[in-house]
Amino acid sequence: MDQYSFGMGTLWAPMPKLTREQPWEVSFRKQVKALAIGWSVKERHNHVRLRVRVKDQPEVSESLPYKWTEDAAGDAYTRIRNIYSLVKKEGRDLKTAAQIAAGEAPKLIIEHDWQGAKDRFKNQKINHGDTIKPITWKKKYEPVLTDAVDLLIQGKVSNPEDLVDKCIEKWETGSRTRQIRGQNLKQFLDYCVQREKFPVAWVLTTKLTDHIGKKPKGKTVVKGDPISDQQIINLINSIPDTELGNIWADAIRLISEYGLRPIEVLHLSVKKDRATGEDYFYCSYEKRSGGGTTEPRVLHPLPLIDDQGVVQQFNLVARWKAKLIKVPNLEDSNALKQYLMRTNYWKSLKAELESNNENLKPYSLRHSYSLRGHLRNIDAGAMASAMGHSLECHLREYSWASKKTTKAAFDKANEVLSIAA
Repeated sequence: MDQYSFGMGTLWAPMPKLTREQPWEVSFRKQVKALAIGWSVKERHNHVRLRVRVKDQPEVSESLPYKWTEDAAGDAYTRIRNIYSLVKKEGRDLKTAAQIAAGEAPKLIIEHDWQGAKDRFKNQKINHGDTIKPITWKKKYEPVLTDAVDLLIQGKVSNPEDLVDKCIEKWETGSRTRQIRGQNLKQFLDYCVQREKFPVAWVLTTKLTDHIGKKPKGKTVVKGDPISDQQIINLINSIPDTELGNIWADAIRLISEYGLRPIEVLHLSVKKDRATGEDYFYCSYEKRSGGGTTEPRVLHPLPLIDDQGVVQQFNLVARWKAKLIKVPNLEDSNALKQYLMRTNYWKSLKAELESNNENLKPYSLRHSYSLRGHLRNIDAGAMASAMGHSLECHLREYSWASKKTTKAAFDKANEVLSIAA
């Protein structure tokens, strides 16, 4: 008893009751605290309750299905270590980590409206924000998200990391397809957490590059080499004079004379220059990539010239205005390649280039436009603008552009010196 004096007399108050912790409790608490700063356990209703305190965040806690007894302490600590791993290494929130550790995740997954979320994500991508075209959704998003939703509804995966691996594993490590599928699936998962309010556990915490991987050493991306004007003319002349043949021949003429990406053929229109009264082609296609979005642009022709110096007059603008040009469906990026691979001249030309350690691809037609422009002394900046990409991209993709620009700069500097002398 403690004695307190107040002048008029003495009061006696009972000492507070002290509860001595048992050795197993001390050990149990120390083990949990050793996992990370802010982690601790306490007794609540004779059961173990896990608490996590993170600086500048409210405390979170979860009740665990273990009694506060010495016999249950070992199993409780094992469960807490599993929860810790899910929180720290995989970025789960405490509640979800506890559910996963308890084996309750599959039930949690099935209860989410994954199909509805996918439909609403489609609407978001096509009609709001940085929109995409319906054909882009169909080709780039729909396949991977259909696979993902099927896996999720069937409860075959319980975390975003496994989901990404499952949805890209059929494609070659480091491939562009793996990259696109992984990126678009990550967008969907982020949307589900941010807009659909799914648990934060569905945010991918690993780096996409860890899933996509790298191409095997020694394996490089083979780009198409440019071909001569005469070879392009020979290709066009080799195409059968049929309705289908004429459609493809005009597509090749447009791509070659204007340096187009194949898909850009579907985005052409003819406009009139108010100053000169001349008609010209305008391309409304906008390409989205890691470097940004390319702007719609005025097209500038570089007519083909055969080996005898004769300029080829395709009259593409006039024929387009007269609706005499029909274009094939080039939404499929492989459509032009599939057609060309059926022609005998393309096959022989491909073999000829390969014998010189060069590669022939449909993009060789566009690359030839670039080389043609530089051979005709058009500067790299103007060529980059005409082809619808940045100067940096142009110099990186076309070695002759950077070499020519460098040589021209030094020639001009030396020319100044000679004049001064």
